[in-house]
This record gives sequence, structure tokens and C-alpha cells, in this order.
Amino acid sequence: MEKEEKKMHKEKKQKDVSLEKLNEAYNKISELEDKLIRQNADMVNYRKRKEEEINKMLKFANEDIIKELLPIIDNFERAINNTENLTETEQKYLDGFKMIYCSIVNILEKNEVKPIDGANKPFDPTYHNAIMLEKNDNFESGMVIEVLQKGYLYKDKVIRPAMVKVSE
Repeated sequence: MEKEEKKMHKEKKQKDVSLEKLNEAYNKISELEDKLIRQNADMVNYRKRKEEEINKMLKFANEDIIKELLPIIDNFERAINNTENLTETEQKYLDGFKMIYCSIVNILEKNEVKPIDGANKPFDPTYHNAIMLEKNDNFESGMVIEVLQKGYLYKDKVIRPAMVKVSE
């Protein structure tokens, strides 16, 4: 009878060890499943972030070129606005400048570049850069009196704020 008890005790121990190993294996499997789920979620989030970055880069891909064109537009506008006492030859050159200027402006408009409207509007630091303050009884305080340099939006993003004179 003692042999049977020893045998049963031995079998119980083996059963307990097997059950313990089974629990360890189950815990390890659960741990690995959780790790896999987290890694999959991280991968999905990474893909979404990359797609957003790529879409943003593609959306604003021309921004650097447009920023380089803006001073050229400014120079054309200064030349076109300085038209006093022109000779006939100078007027012909001015007409050519106007044609080139209009072509560049049309290209910018096709690429969703718009000037920021600022004159006689309330000062908005998002769109305006105040470089001068002036006491002026004709304007309320905080109103844009004069636009000194045009600002521009590119697809609703400010790429250059307008330089303005603001009333005190």
C-alpha cells in the first residue's frame, strides 16, 4: 500500500509540475500576444504618421520656390508703380514688365497663392507684421493703416505675413 501511495504522490507531483509548466506557458503566450498587439498598433500609428507627413510634404512642395518668387513680384510691383514721366520707349518696357508680372501672378494663383488683404482691416498677428505704429484720428486703434509689403497665403498657410503700419 505504501508503494501505491508513493506512486500516487509521485503522479500528483508530476501533475502539479505539469500544471505549473502549463500555466507558465500560458502566461508566456499571453505576454507574447500582448507584445504582438502593441507592435501592430505601433506599426499602424507609424504608417499613419508617415502618410500624414508625406501628404503635407506633397501639399506644400512648391513653398520654397514660391517664397523665392515673392521678392521678384515685389520688384515688379515697385517698377510698375513708379511710372511718372516715362518716355515712349520706357512705356513699352513697362508694358512688357506688366505682361511678365501678370504671367507670374497667374501662375501663383493657379498654385493657390493669394495675397493677404490688409488695408483698413483690424490688425491680426497671424497675417500681419506691424513694423510701424502711427497716431491717426481717421482710424480706430489697432487698424491697419497701410500695407508696406504684401503678405501671401499658400493653400491657407501664411508663407509671408504682410508688413503693415498700424494705428495706435
